[in-house]
Amino acid sequence: MLGDKAYVGNAIRALVESQGALPNISARSNRKWRPCFARALYRERNQVEQFVSKLKHLRRIGTRCDMLADNLLAMFKLASMRLCWRAHESTA
Repeated sequence: MLGDKAYVGNAIRALVESQGALPNISARSNRKWRPCFARALYRERNQVEQFVSKLKHLRRIGTRCDMLADNLLAMFKLASMRLCWRAHESTA
């Protein structure tokens, strides 16, 4: 992988486009040509990444103890409900 450099620019953009996706990477402030960047899409992606990170903290999901796909999916659903309830409980 190209590392942890989101601002590398052209190399990562070309890699993402070659795989058939549209890159949504913010450009450095000193760059003359600014490619398209959707802040709302970037925020949504960040929320999804944070949620997946929280799921991986649960030992059973992080280590993939369940061998059957149905059991793993059920664990994801239970863990997701637990995380959502905890988030709504703290705001109520």
